[in-house]
Amino acid sequence: MMIALADRVEVVNFGCRLNIAEGEAVRAAAKAAGARDTIVFNSCAVTDEAVRQARQAVRRALRDRPGAEVVVTGCAAELEAETFAAMGARVVRNDAKGLVESYKAPVSPRRRGPITGRRVIAPAGDGPPPSRGNMTFDKPAPYQPALSGSDHARAFLGVQTGCSHSCTFCATVLARGTARSATTEAVLDAARTAIDRGQREIILTGVDLASYGDDSGTSLAALVEALLTLPVERLRLSSLDPNRIDDALFALLTEEARVMPHVHLSLQAGDDMVLTRMKRRHRRADAVRLTERLRDARPDIAIGADLIAGFPTEDDTMFAHSMALIDDCDIVFGHIFPYSPRAGTPAARMPQVGRAIARERAAKLREANARRRAAWLDTQVGRTASMLVERDGLTGHAENFAALTLATPVEPGSILPVRLTAREGDRMLAA
Repeated sequence: MMIALADRVEVVNFGCRLNIAEGEAVRAAAKAAGARDTIVFNSCAVTDEAVRQARQAVRRALRDRPGAEVVVTGCAAELEAETFAAMGARVVRNDAKGLVESYKAPVSPRRRGPITGRRVIAPAGDGPPPSRGNMTFDKPAPYQPALSGSDHARAFLGVQTGCSHSCTFCATVLARGTARSATTEAVLDAARTAIDRGQREIILTGVDLASYGDDSGTSLAALVEALLTLPVERLRLSSLDPNRIDDALFALLTEEARVMPHVHLSLQAGDDMVLTRMKRRHRRADAVRLTERLRDARPDIAIGADLIAGFPTEDDTMFAHSMALIDDCDIVFGHIFPYSPRAGTPAARMPQVGRAIARERAAKLREANARRRAAWLDTQVGRTASMLVERDGLTGHAENFAALTLATPVEPGSILPVRLTAREGDRMLAA
């Protein structure tokens, strides 16, 4: 049955996997509020480009759908609430994005929109958050786990939000507040929902996932062990702070068959001076040593990493160290982007290398990573893998996160053994 546009609630997610998970809570809250002909932009603010894209999307929606209720939530809405409200959108802050009350009493999108929710920032664990002028902040609210919808074979499960560190480039503490974790039982309940609806892989996600439980006396390793008491077939972890992978978590990543052989690390740079100025908690040698230990303990493991190009003060030698890190850590899944200054962060006040240089260096990092990934995928030819098939019945992922494509469709959501026959770009052909 077709849903009339006037009855539809559309959620557009930008950015991270946590936003994808939280987007379903946004959709459910808006529908429960009786929202009709509503478009919600669940925005990102990790870079200034992400914020620009959010503003552009909101302007387009206000222009093209003059009768619709346009709502902006997420991190860009948190940092630029007044800007979006002045455009005529309803602004819902991060702490209120999953509440039914946030989507009641619609207003005309041609007038100044209301701002719902509170600022949730408190001092970070290893220093004060970046300044936001004379703004005052409320005590952080408890976090409720966020589970993505059933439209994918994999379920994204947000178990934590916020960050209690003070990396000099990051606006997350401004947009999300300090680290807060969902309770273990609440996470297990959400996981049971995903399992009951047939999703056979669960991906744990959060702003600073490895800090899960710091605020409640538990740990990410303990949460993973609890989840493994459920009949979950595949469990995957999103980006991890390399400094927080303790012995218990390392053992799960390398010894537990149901924890997928794929680790994504928040490395950010490969030069010690840059890492120091970023206020990261690891050094280059730590990253290299960790990835060597991971591969030694589980040879089939695939390494991914976040990397920033063109951080303030980065010279050619410092950048060369980051380039070399791709090979030294065998990074096959790189999340690479050029540095962009975020208002209110210490790095924005450091000597800048310039946008053009940052973009050029990011392109070089992406090229180097693409070569490394192609070489790695070529080694997969002839091997067998366990493929989780997506809803289209043709595409999916192996345990090590290699993207796979079948020649003929099969049952969506199934897990089947396949043989990898050839590489086609960034994907493997499977039969």
